[in-house]
Amino acid sequence: MPYAPALAGFLASAGLIIAIGAQNAFVLRQGLQRRHVGLVVATCMLGDITLILCGIAGVGSLVTRWPWLVDALRYGGAAFLAAYGVLAAWRAWCGAGGLAPGDDRGGSWRRVLLTCLAFTFLNPHVYLDTVLLLGSLAARYPDEQRWIFAAGACAASVVWFTALGYGARVLLPVFRNPNAWRVLDGGIAVFMLSIAALLAFRPLV
Repeated sequence: MPYAPALAGFLASAGLIIAIGAQNAFVLRQGLQRRHVGLVVATCMLGDITLILCGIAGVGSLVTRWPWLVDALRYGGAAFLAAYGVLAAWRAWCGAGGLAPGDDRGGSWRRVLLTCLAFTFLNPHVYLDTVLLLGSLAARYPDEQRWIFAAGACAASVVWFTALGYGARVLLPVFRNPNAWRVLDGGIAVFMLSIAALLAFRPLV
């Protein structure tokens, strides 16, 4: 059935990206503050789609052929996540995260774009998930169905990041309390620093 590979791709991709990750935490925070949400959502979607298509096209073989590339991403990603985790911890400690929704202080679109690109491409797990794992799953299908699988996987990315970025406003009543921002930033700090430590001290493959 022609829709079966698309459904398989959608479910496989959704299972990988819906798990709370560093990128998702960033998108959630931007959505809550309603700052450059469209830019963030579009960047995450296009980044994911690019990596998924690269995996389907067989680029994953480069990662396995050049293991130093994985190590470079691993340590670069750990450094970035650690820095962002320290920043989130500072916001939680000082109570500096409770900006009013729509307030653009401290978040020009260029800065937000660069941060979003870093979360997308400096996380080595995204290459393992999208390029290697989804690429391997798609390889089980004939050529034409392989790209139907890719279309389903890309659709999951579009649905998820749109829902996360624009759906975050549902939580806005909770985040009118400044303490809620401190809790969010504290959780983000713990999460980012934990991932950074795992990347730094545990091999990916």
